[in-house]
Amino acid sequence: MDTRLKTSNPAFGQNTFNGSAVHVGYGQSMTISGTVNKAGMLMILVLASAAWIWNQDPAAVGGYAMIGAFGGFIAAMVTIFKKEWSPITAPVYAVLEGLFLGALSSILELRYHGIAIQAVALTFGTCFALLLAYRSGLIRATEKFTLGIVAATGGIALIYFLSMILGFFHVQIPGIFGSGPIGILFSLVVVVIAALNLILDFSMIEEGAMRGAPKYMEWYSAFGLMVTLIWLYLEIIRLLSKLRDDRR
Repeated sequence: MDTRLKTSNPAFGQNTFNGSAVHVGYGQSMTISGTVNKAGMLMILVLASAAWIWNQDPAAVGGYAMIGAFGGFIAAMVTIFKKEWSPITAPVYAVLEGLFLGALSSILELRYHGIAIQAVALTFGTCFALLLAYRSGLIRATEKFTLGIVAATGGIALIYFLSMILGFFHVQIPGIFGSGPIGILFSLVVVVIAALNLILDFSMIEEGAMRGAPKYMEWYSAFGLMVTLIWLYLEIIRLLSKLRDDRR
């Protein structure tokens, strides 16, 4: 079974770069450098909108968090199903997610001073370290590696989904979402899995450039990378908050 194009990132499906999904071979082609540039632009948008929220009153950012979360989800779904719109929808997604991340970070910063900058530093540090490991060949998206990460990510998604459903009945999964040893261990595992998803994203971007995907797929691929980075940041800041929770 060919797993080269499999990834747990919803933006990067098995058929992302297939000819039936995009018009491969027509016009200018996607490049790795172009994708990196687009990813940089999206990151600037995320940071800019997050910085704007950061300078607002933390007591009044709850509404922005909701707008960012739900608006970002809608923008992501539109981008996934209409890839050719990604030059517009990907920046919109980045701005909205910046609102959400900025609001969440601002709220957590009130309780855990310095947690936001720690989470940002760890997210970027992890990304650059894994990129170097991937480019050097130290870590490759082999079939077994890919299957393992996809399975682990699917398991995490199932736990989160089950937790959400149980939440409607005021039932919580014991331990894993708390700040005790089990909760910290669970968050640490999730952070590692989220980070390793970056390897699959790097592989998918490389595959798209090799296949000669159209130019707009640079925006789409940059969007896919942002999805993983945002997930990684959220899991890192969750882990840090558990480690610093004084109620343990």
